Amino acid sequence: MEQTKPTRGVRLGDLVERFGGQLVGSADLVVSAIAPLDSADASQISFLSNSKLRALAGQSTAAALILSPLDDPTVAATYAGSRIVTTNPYAYFARVAQYFVSLEEQAPAPGIHPSAVVEPGAQVDASAHIGPHVTIEAGAVVKANVVIDHGCFVGRDAVIGEGTRLFANVTFHRQCVIGARGIIHSGAVIGGDGFGFAVESGVYLKIPQTGRVVIGDDVDIGSNTSIDRGAMADTVIEDGVKLDNQIQIGHNCHIGAHTAMAGCVGVAGSARIGSRCTFGGAAMVLGHLEIADNVHISSGSMVSRSVLEPGQYTGFYPLAKNAEWEKSAAIVRNLNSMREKIRTLEKTIKKLTEQNDD
Repeated sequence: MEQTKPTRGVRLGDLVERFGGQLVGSADLVVSAIAPLDSADASQISFLSNSKLRALAGQSTAAALILSPLDDPTVAATYAGSRIVTTNPYAYFARVAQYFVSLEEQAPAPGIHPSAVVEPGAQVDASAHIGPHVTIEAGAVVKANVVIDHGCFVGRDAVIGEGTRLFANVTFHRQCVIGARGIIHSGAVIGGDGFGFAVESGVYLKIPQTGRVVIGDDVDIGSNTSIDRGAMADTVIEDGVKLDNQIQIGHNCHIGAHTAMAGCVGVAGSARIGSRCTFGGAAMVLGHLEIADNVHISSGSMVSRSVLEPGQYTGFYPLAKNAEWEKSAAIVRNLNSMREKIRTLEKTIKKLTEQNDD
């Protein structure tokens, strides 16, 4: 983890006043950055979110630690610095890191760069920042405090919500909508055509994709992620969804609030995914399936049927030496014939048992 270095220090008392927690130590102690446990120095604050690292935290030279009530007694026995005790140290760290970044971050100046193309009929709030070589087509709406970095494209009648940021070279196609405080990273494509074709005599006929992509508030979308527009109805991404890099969301999908997907996840068209779900990297979801709320899919898993109950699901074969894998694969291929043989043996045993009873 890279260190976050604000331009000025922050009092521990100010952090606790802003974010809560119980402070053990001086409220006037000033920290200048967040750093990892093993490298933080006497001017920095660190955090402990994994109890397996208690010993490392106890020997840390950080000025202060963020940690849980469960870990605090053990760490305090050997750690000499100040402590902020909170029920969720990792979330607390995230908020503190955001705050430190905000102290040094300079918001882009409002205005439209001379090289940007804003077509007549587009509405751009005066507080928005429109960078070099941006194109905003007619009918698009860019709301207050939006930042659109260089090279982005915003199609006709699209809507960019208040405080949302599009990093360089994002493509946001016609009529698509994103709510407030969103982040879309470079290379993402929102609202490209879904993969819709009819087949006639072996020839593919394109089905026009006339729906939109509708994205809620506080959604993060990673680099080079693609979200396809709906064929007729909309593709919907609800509030608080977090999508990593290089994810594919097919047309007419519906992803529930606060669901998170790691890199290279693929979701085929018309899948409906519930709220607060998680998907490990490279997980795949087939089309037209339904996944309930609070379902957690392990990395590399293939979801080939609907999942209607919450829980953790895994669908991949464990890694093995190739020779062992080939033996296992051979057994799997022969399971059907083995099952028939077992059934035959069961019938024979039953018959013999009945004869003996007689």
